[in-house]
Amino acid sequence: MSDNAPRVDASIADAVELDADVLVLGGGPAGTWAAISAAGEGARVVLVDKGFCGTSGATAPSGTGVWYIDPTPDKREAAMANREKMGGYLQDRRWMSRVLDRTYDQSNRLAEWGYPYPTDDSGRSQRNSLQGPEYMRLMRKRTKAAGVTILDHSPALELLVDEAGAVAGAAGLQRQGGKPWRVRAGAVVIATGGCAFLSKTLGSNVLTGDGYLMAAELGAELTSMEFSNPYAISSAFGSVTKTLFFGWGTFTYEDGTPVPGAASKGGRSAIARALLKGPVYAQLDKADDDIQEAMRASQPNFFLPYDRTGLDPFTQRFPVTLRLEGTIRGTGGLRIVDDSCATTVPGLYAAGDAATRELICGGFTGGGSHNAAWAMSSGHWSGQGAARYVKGTRRIRRNATGAGTVGLQESTRPTLNGVTLATAVQNEVFPYEINYFREAGRLTASLARLDTLWHDATKAGAVSGIDAVRARESAAMLATARWMYRSALARKETRGMHRRDDFPEQDPSQRHYITTGGLDEVWTATRPHAEASLAEAAE
Repeated sequence: MSDNAPRVDASIADAVELDADVLVLGGGPAGTWAAISAAGEGARVVLVDKGFCGTSGATAPSGTGVWYIDPTPDKREAAMANREKMGGYLQDRRWMSRVLDRTYDQSNRLAEWGYPYPTDDSGRSQRNSLQGPEYMRLMRKRTKAAGVTILDHSPALELLVDEAGAVAGAAGLQRQGGKPWRVRAGAVVIATGGCAFLSKTLGSNVLTGDGYLMAAELGAELTSMEFSNPYAISSAFGSVTKTLFFGWGTFTYEDGTPVPGAASKGGRSAIARALLKGPVYAQLDKADDDIQEAMRASQPNFFLPYDRTGLDPFTQRFPVTLRLEGTIRGTGGLRIVDDSCATTVPGLYAAGDAATRELICGGFTGGGSHNAAWAMSSGHWSGQGAARYVKGTRRIRRNATGAGTVGLQESTRPTLNGVTLATAVQNEVFPYEINYFREAGRLTASLARLDTLWHDATKAGAVSGIDAVRARESAAMLATARWMYRSALARKETRGMHRRDDFPEQDPSQRHYITTGGLDEVWTATRPHAEASLAEAAE
């Protein structure tokens, strides 16, 4: 590898053509950490973002906790044990330890770069949370300082593949100006985030599972996709899903009577069942003056929808809903096969919410804290791994062809309508009675409709220009839903966030992972938990 900047092919006037060692898809925390890490290995790096790197995605507009734990044995042990039961004991202690170590280092690195961590009364820096705007502003600055070329507003539409089946870059469209772009690269990091199905949760408008689809088109596998049904409480008129604050709330039906169980530990289920009957209202009336002040200081954007409507959430009732957060709060994603976060496709790496978080969260979301730690850690490892992979191959693959399928293949039939398809997918994944309270009959019926949608989409004609972006987003949402529900059917038990009305108990014999993949024909298979794999190897 040589040179610090990608080379532009000036022979194509109407397109952006670049060569790089490592291409990073996605400009959130995982993507920027990956780009910085790859550049630190001497790689020429291009980062492309569907939005504007530093402001798009779920982290940028919000505050987030960070799984930052002092490196003392008792604290680390408590941190790892804390959520294992909730996650159905699917976590891997070796990976949890790795992530804790790397997150500690990365958080300290942020401090060295000038991130304004608050201090406690004794003057000790508090590094267990980050404010998204400041964090991502700094990450963009550091990414540019590392010599990375950033293409903003440039959604990727497909990966490129060489004659040997290895990834060879990606191609997409620049929203501003409508120019196509194509980056040839020796390795690619998928850091495109998860899939929230355009549910209007804050920052998720760019999180439609694009990376899953593109990777699967090259044969990549996914895992733990059944753990994909978290719903977050939100005002019915807002997009901010900071569920923690609702712990100080009282929930009532329209006539003012309390919703039974809504204030308990499993209150979200009670709220979901109540919403199946009619409107539900909340009021944050349990927060005293000090707590109210602390809430506004820590998460000012939570209150914007209320302030705009002239409503005081502490003294007035307001309607609430549950918004699907899918795999951005779930734990499923692309399966990684080694410590460098490589996928099952040569040269393809995954980081952040695009990769599975089963290794540190098991079957239950770690919320912002664990996800933020995973983004820092997997971002670092994937960028490093991609750069070292390119060093080992010592070439950039140039005989590259597009691997895209749905929405990009020529056909004599009408073109794919992305808006219509997206709505049809939402009709299958939003309803609580299908996705939240799962049962074989309802899942099977939904899958039949989703499979029909996929069959029809594969026959539709190619879409051009900006319409291709929406078409590919909707196709990615559709593919994600099919992987989710096939995996949900395969796990015949209740574990973590995966709830089966027809199998309400956790089954000790199903302490395994469920792998999935395929496009026209979706398949599932089981893999043993890490401890079981080690035991088999020792025999």
